[in-house]
Amino acid sequence: MAVALGRAVSGQVHKLEQALTAYGLTPTQYNVLRILNGAGPDGVHATDIGKRLISQGPDVSRLLDRMAEAGLVERERDPNNRRFVTARLTAAGRERLHETTPVIDAALREHFRGFTAAQLRTLLDLFPDPYGTD
Repeated sequence: MAVALGRAVSGQVHKLEQALTAYGLTPTQYNVLRILNGAGPDGVHATDIGKRLISQGPDVSRLLDRMAEAGLVERERDPNNRRFVTARLTAAGRERLHETTPVIDAALREHFRGFTAAQLRTLLDLFPDPYGTD
């Protein structure tokens, strides 16, 4: 049963990866764009981005480096503590998010089309957040 569930999840993630590849994004990068968009002009500290990611990754700094190189985010070091970096969405990042969101929304609707809202809620209740952020 566990293998079948793992394969089902992996298949869905693969479809999302394929949908985002055309836009030069990974699912994790798309997730960062969503996090930063929700934060508004104040941005988010890199450590908080790591805590909010759907898939926890070990190196948020390198992820933000790649996204900054692509012009999707900008980073600012705290002048009082250079270890703290605040990331913000650029205009290009906001545009990429707006063009990919309908694609992701359509893929997710397709993935879950056979489930009622109550069934999805039950699934979420059965699988507690492994990161303890619920």
